[in-house]
Amino acid sequence: MYKRLLLPLLFFFDAEQVHHWVCDMLRFFYKLPLVPGILKKLYVYEHPSLVREVAGLRFKNPIGLAAGFDKNAEMVDELAALGFGFVEIGTVTPRPQPGNDKPRLFRVKEDKGLINRMGFNNKGAAVAAAKLRARQSDILVGGNIGKNKTTSNEKALDDYLSCFEDLFEAVDYFVVNVSSPNTPGLRDLQEKEPLTHLLRELQKLNTSKKAPKPIFLKIAPDLNNSQLDDIIDIIRETKIAGVIATNTTISRKGLKTTETEVEKIGAGGLSGQPLRYRSTEVIRYLCEKSGNAFPVIGVGGIASAQDAREKLEAGAALLQIYTGFIYEGPGLVRQICQSLVK
Repeated sequence: MYKRLLLPLLFFFDAEQVHHWVCDMLRFFYKLPLVPGILKKLYVYEHPSLVREVAGLRFKNPIGLAAGFDKNAEMVDELAALGFGFVEIGTVTPRPQPGNDKPRLFRVKEDKGLINRMGFNNKGAAVAAAKLRARQSDILVGGNIGKNKTTSNEKALDDYLSCFEDLFEAVDYFVVNVSSPNTPGLRDLQEKEPLTHLLRELQKLNTSKKAPKPIFLKIAPDLNNSQLDDIIDIIRETKIAGVIATNTTISRKGLKTTETEVEKIGAGGLSGQPLRYRSTEVIRYLCEKSGNAFPVIGVGGIASAQDAREKLEAGAALLQIYTGFIYEGPGLVRQICQSLVK
């Protein structure tokens, strides 16, 4: 019903407008009597074999929601009722910012993908932290943090430390985002020297806490093997928890969508099925080259149980979905979990 009736209807409208409309409807209906229970009955699937212990945290199942969907932590309880094992909020910046000019979210329907140039639009770390403190579900939540657009790379560390402090008591793990293509200059922070310094300072702050939180690094799929080797060295040196592989890609290779249409859309990060194979390659490379020295959370092009198994077999400890969730519908998490149990 979702793919045959609702999805074609939604695709008549602007992608970002539809996202906000669907989120508003989900929050509205969740407040009605009996609805939370009905959602859980429909979408939550639990089984002992789905439980994962990663970075000292216990996940009810290995399927999480990637950052970008719930930027401001406004519907964590609602998403928990859709069966996710964990939810990642953000990307959050210290100060609120509107993001890039609209339109900035586009469907690439023939390829079951999305292109976005959102630009870290969010209400700021303090707002996200307050929302998380009010949540009622016990679902694990990750805080994806970044720098404000107006903050220079030389001052970027201050922004990451500020977000870390604001969110520390409200999240279960952190994700350092230096791999989005939509904030000018951000990807320069992926270079070995600035990235090592950034993660070392975050870890210094983290270990000063009574109960440190796991820190993951989210990387781009566009890194070459030499750069991935640097990532492995950096993880070992800074002793952060692990890697999220991968963010969106700036590549447009192999798309079914016409070149004219792609050029009309313009710049932005591509997600969804076109990213499936490359993200799996990155996961496999990191796991094999490091000797599984740290957990890798796999994300990129997961739209079926087969896609999920592919990444788990490549070495991923956990998975995240986003674009596949939009194209396949809310039943995708339960479908994957049931398949993993079988």
